[in-house]
Amino acid sequence: MRKFLLLVTTVIFIAGCTQFPGVYKLDIPQGNILSQESVNQLKPGMTPRQVQFIMGTPIIEDTFNANRWDYIYTMNKAGQTPTLSRVTILFTNGLLSNIQGDYRPEDN
Repeated sequence: MRKFLLLVTTVIFIAGCTQFPGVYKLDIPQGNILSQESVNQLKPGMTPRQVQFIMGTPIIEDTFNANRWDYIYTMNKAGQTPTLSRVTILFTNGLLSNIQGDYRPEDN
């Protein structure tokens, strides 16, 4: 019984330290880093290989729809709301046909 009580007390104290203001929390980036510059390099008619060279390997390749690639990037910063960026690239007949999401090609 004493060991159990000691265990419960220890767990409560350790759990209380998670909100301690002096504790350093890491920024956690996940996925493909997306930028407007890389999306601006994409042009209709590019091959999947050319798109992959510019954007990197997609984080999600739909096994049921090989013509859709999804690039997703999340950033979890300590004490802030996580940010999410998403770009979906669609291919028609093996060529880039459409770009959807948070970044779109800008007209130059």
